[in-house]
Amino acid sequence: MTNFTENWPDDADGGVFRKLAAADFEFGKSWSVDYNVDFEAWPPPDAALELLRSMYGALAMYSPDRGDIGYVQFQIVGSVTYDGVTSIQHQASTAMQPFGGVCESWGVMH
Repeated sequence: MTNFTENWPDDADGGVFRKLAAADFEFGKSWSVDYNVDFEAWPPPDAALELLRSMYGALAMYSPDRGDIGYVQFQIVGSVTYDGVTSIQHQASTAMQPFGGVCESWGVMH
């Protein structure tokens, strides 16, 4: 278990980091992190998708299913840090705001 968990904020992202640490996640390795962008309306505007592709590369589209809203996913490979994850979420949300999109969720398979 890492010894710096108390430095993560008491928010949803900090909670994920505490859970990862409790599961002996290897923060020193590079990982593929999935970021999800939710949109108010589906499908997202083409201009939003073009902008996301220009910022992050390949995208995966997940259409709404059984009452869930659809989302667009991109991946970034690298170290998993609180500042890195929240910075990417903020950057993507700011870029998608004019299109009714927000990036508030992420995940890493370990």
